[in-house]
Amino acid sequence: METSKKIQIWRCLIAGAAAGFINGFFGAGGGMVLVPLLIYLVGLEDKQAFSSAISVILPFCIVSLVVYVLNGSLPLHESVPYLIGGAAGGVLGGILFKKVSARFLHIALGILILFGGGRLILC
Repeated sequence: METSKKIQIWRCLIAGAAAGFINGFFGAGGGMVLVPLLIYLVGLEDKQAFSSAISVILPFCIVSLVVYVLNGSLPLHESVPYLIGGAAGGVLGGILFKKVSARFLHIALGILILFGGGRLILC
């Protein structure tokens, strides 16, 4: 394997580890961290980075869910309504993804991060 491919794999591993840590530590946010890492660290095109981040969110969440349940940190029965709403939102988002530009995705994600960060600081 040539050196550039080894660097690419290590960059992917670092990006995944960072996003997994954020997701596990905070209970969310791994995908938001992963998008810029995939663009700037790994070198993926914008829409490819967004869709790749989406593809790893489920495994991140499953691992985090198992750890939280095993530690008694999550009453699983209380999360069912969020799961149903999240599944519906995921389907709608997946349908709309192909119809929007990469620029729109950047702006929307930036606004979401700013809003979430501001809310966390103020609350």
